[in-house]
Amino acid sequence: MRYNQVKDLVEWAAGYHGHMARQYRAAADSSESQRLAMALTYLADSELRMKTGLEALFNDGSDHKEVLEIWFDDPSDFPQPPMLEALVQQTVADSIDELTHAAVESHSKLQSLYEHRASRSKIEPEETFFNSLAEGHNAEARKLVVSMQEFEDI
Repeated sequence: MRYNQVKDLVEWAAGYHGHMARQYRAAADSSESQRLAMALTYLADSELRMKTGLEALFNDGSDHKEVLEIWFDDPSDFPQPPMLEALVQQTVADSIDELTHAAVESHSKLQSLYEHRASRSKIEPEETFFNSLAEGHNAEARKLVVSMQEFEDI
C-alpha cells in the first residue's frame, strides 16, 4: 500500500517493538548464561516500554491525535522496511557484545526511518513528531549501550 497514515507507521513500530520483546524474552528463557539472560530480559523490558509508549499515543488524551491522522505518500514497501524486517529475523546473539550491536542497530534503523519521515513531512507538527521519535531512539540507544556495558562487567 502506497498511501498510509502516520498512525499506521506508529502501529507498525509498536508491533515491531512487541516482536523484538518476545524474541528477547524467548532467548532469555532458553539462555544457559545467567548474565546473557539478564541482558536479554533487560532488552525485552526496554522493547515493551517502547511499545507501550507508542501505544499510549492512541489514547484519547494524546496531543498527537491530529498528527496520527495525517496521510503520507510512501512508494516503498511500507510498513515493513526490508532492513528492519531482516533485523527481526536475525537470531539473537550469543554474547553481550553481539547483543549490544544488534540492539543498537535496530534502534538506529528505526531512528533513521523516523528521521526520513521527518524530512518528508509537509507540516511542522508532523516533522516535530517524527523528530521526537528519532531523538527518543537515539537516547534509548545511548542508555542501552551503557546498561549493556554494565552486564559485561558483572
